Amino acid sequence: MKTKHELELVDVKAIAAAAEAEALKNNWPVTISIVDDGGHLLLLQRMDGAAAISAHIAPAKARSAAIGRKDTKAFEDMINNGRTAFLSAPFVDGLLEGGVVIVKDGQVLGAVGVSGVKANEDAQVAKAGIAALGL
Repeated sequence: MKTKHELELVDVKAIAAAAEAEALKNNWPVTISIVDDGGHLLLLQRMDGAAAISAHIAPAKARSAAIGRKDTKAFEDMINNGRTAFLSAPFVDGLLEGGVVIVKDGQVLGAVGVSGVKANEDAQVAKAGIAALGL
């Protein structure tokens, strides 16, 4: 039987704090979402000034990254490179850069989704959050 790593509340809070600090440092009003490995919402934080729609997009990015087991930039690139049929895949949406998987020892623990600024900046905030875990 395998041992499975999982996110604990203290991890989720550390990710959220570091992601928020990165967003604040850059004056980026974003929504930060953290999900477990099944795409289930663990945290949603909409910063002051973040667009209302970002509260829908961030969890979608996180969920798609977690259940797809890869950063959403890979999905966006695949679609932009012509594989538009992937848009019909079930249970995935938010196929825009900014959903980043959390990986430990080759296992996906969950993902962080960020929405509100440019796609690469969303990803930057998500990666800064994950870096707080020291994985």
